[in-house]
Amino acid sequence: MGSASNRRALALGAVALSAALFWFSTGLDPLWWPIWFAPLPVLLVAPRLSGRLAFVAAFAARSLGGLCIWPYLAIPLPAVVILAVLVVVPSIVFGACVVLYRAHLERDSLWQAGLALPCIWIAFEYLSAVSSPHGTYGSLGYSQMDFLPVIQVASLAGPWAIGFCVLLFSSASAVLLSGKPGRAAVAGVSAALLILVLGFGVWRLQSTPSSPTVTVGLIGSDRPENMYPRTQESSLAVFQRYVAQVPALAAQGARIVVMPEHLGALVDTSLQGRASDVDRLFSEAARQNDVFLVVGVDRVVTRKLLFNEARLYSPGGPIATYHKRHLLPGPESVFTPGRTDFMFGMALGTAGIAICKDLDFPALGRGYALGRTDLMLVPALDFRLDGWLHGRMAILRGVEGGFSMARAANLGRLTLSDDRGRVLAERASDSAPFATLVGAVPVRHDPTLYSRTGDWFAWLVLILVGSALATTLLGYFATRHDQ
Repeated sequence: MGSASNRRALALGAVALSAALFWFSTGLDPLWWPIWFAPLPVLLVAPRLSGRLAFVAAFAARSLGGLCIWPYLAIPLPAVVILAVLVVVPSIVFGACVVLYRAHLERDSLWQAGLALPCIWIAFEYLSAVSSPHGTYGSLGYSQMDFLPVIQVASLAGPWAIGFCVLLFSSASAVLLSGKPGRAAVAGVSAALLILVLGFGVWRLQSTPSSPTVTVGLIGSDRPENMYPRTQESSLAVFQRYVAQVPALAAQGARIVVMPEHLGALVDTSLQGRASDVDRLFSEAARQNDVFLVVGVDRVVTRKLLFNEARLYSPGGPIATYHKRHLLPGPESVFTPGRTDFMFGMALGTAGIAICKDLDFPALGRGYALGRTDLMLVPALDFRLDGWLHGRMAILRGVEGGFSMARAANLGRLTLSDDRGRVLAERASDSAPFATLVGAVPVRHDPTLYSRTGDWFAWLVLILVGSALATTLLGYFATRHDQ
């Protein structure tokens, strides 16, 4: 491949193939297997290109594949922010990873070449997650939610380990196919690690502890008359229509009923004197049907103090509240964020409450896991397009922390899942005027290494990347000094 035209043709072919694989594996409803191969064509062609052309090829492949999120541009966030966060910046990082892979391969530093992509990418994901108001949104690990054996590694090392394994496969395969002496050792160790991860996943799925179950009912409605009421009176009407669904769920055995986020406004008595009407409505429904009710409301304390709130109504106990801690910038900026977790005891165990975007953040899930939560109850509101993805993000928190999940989302899906990431039951919120789902959910807490130790794997990766960067800089300055 000596001529420039041949190199360009080779680069274009690699870009097209990698872009197609990225397209099908990084969208809002991805296939799990293409991402394992997506970086490979670009990695294979990179040693035959100049450093600049290798970067351009990698950037183009990831950018074109990443445009599969284009339907997301319809949501109420600036398009430039979505494109930057989900397409442009990740493509720059991927391009840098490919250039470093190429440079290490040229120097016959095969271990560094094999680890460059998975380590730098996971370092980027982790630093983005801890600094961004969107948490782990866009993390590569969520592409694997339909591949249950591999996501079990999150119980050991968090979501970062999933993406590392996926990228290690392509990177080690590229080293193996490079023809370099010593390539077998890199490929062999990488294969052994991946086999151990998959073996652990299969074992964990087959060794699920037995536990009692509780029957949970979920309710959702995408009908316009049941969404975004603008006054206290219209909110009360929406609440009444939701409450009318509760007896049927209780008749099917539901002992807990979860309703979505942002159902309507609840104005404190200090302003309009109507909050007691709402509380009376839900309290009476909980008592008459002998259920716990979890309801997502927009609570107005004063005109400048508002909370995105989940209210818990028990059959005979007091009303309890949880305030959403991670608010969506822009649409939810008017709300005051909460500060604490919320857990309560049931006959069979401990339940926790979080709201929608809260579960984009692994640290929040670890907090509930350390509180020995058995079951998370989650009012939510998605953007319809991301119903599958956002629901699976929450499910992964259950794998990391060892608890089950009941999530009721308008413009999304009603989902019941266990601590292994199995979806026990699911229904789209637009499947009926009032979509309902009733199912048995395990009530258990299975302690995990990740919940106890936190982001140790991400920090290990950061140390490796930092050490490599420091060594490179020291070598550079030493060379300049000698000159």
